Amino acid sequence: MELKRVVVTGLGALTPIGNNLSEYWDGLINGKSGAAPITRYDASSFKTLFACELKGFDAADHFDRKEARKLDPFSQYAMVAATEAMADSGLMESEPNQDRIGVIWGSGIGGLQTFQDEAKAFFQGDGTPRINPFFIPKMIADIAAGHISIKYGLRGPNYVTVSACASSTNAIIDAFNYIRLGKSDAIVTGGSEACVNEMGMGGFNALKALSTRNDSPETASRPFDLDRDGFVLGEGAGALILEEYEHAKRRGAKIYAEVIGGGMSGDAYHMTAPHPEGLGAKNTMLAALEDAEIDPSQVDYVNVHGTSTPLGDIAEVKAIKAVFGDHAYDLNISSTKSMTGHLLGAAGAIEAIASIMAVQNDIVPPTINHFTDDPELDNKLNFTFNEAQKRQVNIALSNTFGFGGHNTTVIVKKFEA
Repeated sequence: MELKRVVVTGLGALTPIGNNLSEYWDGLINGKSGAAPITRYDASSFKTLFACELKGFDAADHFDRKEARKLDPFSQYAMVAATEAMADSGLMESEPNQDRIGVIWGSGIGGLQTFQDEAKAFFQGDGTPRINPFFIPKMIADIAAGHISIKYGLRGPNYVTVSACASSTNAIIDAFNYIRLGKSDAIVTGGSEACVNEMGMGGFNALKALSTRNDSPETASRPFDLDRDGFVLGEGAGALILEEYEHAKRRGAKIYAEVIGGGMSGDAYHMTAPHPEGLGAKNTMLAALEDAEIDPSQVDYVNVHGTSTPLGDIAEVKAIKAVFGDHAYDLNISSTKSMTGHLLGAAGAIEAIASIMAVQNDIVPPTINHFTDDPELDNKLNFTFNEAQKRQVNIALSNTFGFGGHNTTVIVKKFEA
């Protein structure tokens, strides 16, 4: 069976450094930090007082009041990003076969805000179960995909992948496979997350996963820096329209890049810590390279998981050196989480978009907030510290890893007809 080619024909982004694709990309290449003191709630009693919140986002700009009340923030974010990507692609203007277009979305946690609000109302009440009838439909992680499909009448594959922070990369890989196997003409894919609330921040604080650099939020996310002390929680969504090449060609669609491979692996090591030698990270990159049928030496840029945690950054660097050998020193490596923070289940989507834009524009976004080299890391590697770098980027690889030892990699290539 001959596999179909899969291309990217639409993109949408709602991030802490920009509320659409153009703003997001501009923020990336200009090294903009999305971290700032929390405005969503009173954080004064928490260990971490800051996060990468969305800026200037108002649900009322996108939904009427009745509709907004039925959507948890993670679904609102999904709808906004997917709407931008669909408009960008022009897919619905060509009167496509909607039975062959699906939605495969990713979210690690789903409607945490809804769960928190309903639980708080119940336990602060008189014990009588006055539960909002929309509680379950707003909370469940799969509902974002459902809302997107309903809006556009998309009757193809429809579900959500849940693999913690790897969720949206898993979704992208599944979408890629459905299309190249000839089972779908196009898929709306990506991910969303909305956990900047008391339970989200408190939970990650309890794990000691978050930075507590409260005196300098904008420099708190510092992947590969000696003084990194944890990740910065972010929120938002990223959406991609993946499409079978001949289908896109027939309708004259613009094409950002081609998706050529995906890999997945498990650490089988620890609930939250990575394998210390980066074994799972190495295996997922090798699987993706094999799937793409390319040699490691063909890769130009790696958008790393790079969360700014002491153990995670070291393990990923070890994996990169094991996979790429001497070519590792010719790569550009960067962690865009230094700017956006960690969007959990949406991280893979916005980082795949960053990789696609790097390929299209031949610019590698930086790893900001680097101040001091870590002697445990190989600082001869090009981490693209502090400033974007122009270079030919024909192939980019994006890594996303999640609690539970879930590892995912997607590879994109400059499009050639």
